[in-house]
Amino acid sequence: MNSIVLLFLAISRMVLIPMDLIQTDHLKAYGIAYRALQRGDRVEWLLNYRGGSFLIPADDQLVRDCRLNGVLFQNVSPEEIVRIRKTIEANNMESVVLERPTRIAVYAPPTADPWDDAVRLALDYAGIPYDVLWDREVLNGKLANYDWVHLHHEDFTGQFGKFYSSYRNEKWYQEEVALNTRTARELGFKKVSQLKLAVVEMIRKYVAEGGMLFAMCSATDTPDIAWAARNTDICAAVFDGDDIDPHCNRKLDYAGCFAFENFQVVTDPYIYEHSDIDTYQEATARGADIYFSLFDFSAKYDPVPTMLVQNHVGLVKEFLGQNCGFRRNLLKKDVLILGEVANTEEVKYIHGKFGKGTFTFLGGHDPEDYAHRIGDPPTELSLHKNSPGYRLILNNVLFPAAEKKPLKT
Repeated sequence: MNSIVLLFLAISRMVLIPMDLIQTDHLKAYGIAYRALQRGDRVEWLLNYRGGSFLIPADDQLVRDCRLNGVLFQNVSPEEIVRIRKTIEANNMESVVLERPTRIAVYAPPTADPWDDAVRLALDYAGIPYDVLWDREVLNGKLANYDWVHLHHEDFTGQFGKFYSSYRNEKWYQEEVALNTRTARELGFKKVSQLKLAVVEMIRKYVAEGGMLFAMCSATDTPDIAWAARNTDICAAVFDGDDIDPHCNRKLDYAGCFAFENFQVVTDPYIYEHSDIDTYQEATARGADIYFSLFDFSAKYDPVPTMLVQNHVGLVKEFLGQNCGFRRNLLKKDVLILGEVANTEEVKYIHGKFGKGTFTFLGGHDPEDYAHRIGDPPTELSLHKNSPGYRLILNNVLFPAAEKKPLKT
């Protein structure tokens, strides 16, 4: 058998990891694809084909990884691969090559917060590695070492999550205030709000230079709120020791915000809300039996948004958070809506460009816990292996690995 035939047989031995309703563990499948990239394998993401399936060269390590993690896989023959490629060519589908594993960082405080973070839960469950950074590392320029950064549910306005009314006597809250205050002083800032604004500036620089940002809950809107308030004071004395600027809402400057404009801030420290961007009140009034819908995009011409909405269903259950969703009329005009609660003002999932980079924001705290409370135990993802909401998070982890242009079949 000549070398050309042997090469053809090696290339033609492929494994399909289907991501439609038959998949046994959607979330761990992303880890399978990530580890294949770490080994230097060629991974194809088949957008809109059977829920966004993965096509990977077959080898013993890949098969073992799938079996150990309970991920359904199918060996496909050369003839089947030809049929798959013809199906992709004839429909709103595309094959995108993933080039290398994404270098991932999570911005999070070095404390055991009284709530978990959905992104870290998803990464840990899928077996995808990441580094944890906080203020000192960000200000030292460490973000530049990563392709993709997730913001833990941080309050970048310096108001400590606006938990003052309900939790100011709790030990964890007092420890958070003390840690942030001490860190601000050590880094040369008089106030925590000034420190967080400096961090926001570095995050903006990171994205503008080509970084990819992902955030959920309060980390979606508070960076823009902090930036818009850069020339005024929106923090009550209980947070920073001096009074609010009574004209602060008139002094907000939205130029340079990631996603939002024309919003107004809520300055009362006893109101658990940062601004009118959030749709929390309306969402809670609708109740738990609500879904948000994912938009369809052209896989061949709009591969990035198509990657971000890959799923085995088109509707995802609503879930709350300190920021639950985004008021439609306060989005900047160039922000792309990926998911919305139909016939309401609530936009749930958005994406946009900022300089050379991108941002993607998903409202809410935990896709599998409708109203996750402080002190509640972390979600056990082994009970939610096929979670559509957690798939949205993991789509974001993989999309930076895609090559610039889709692979034509």
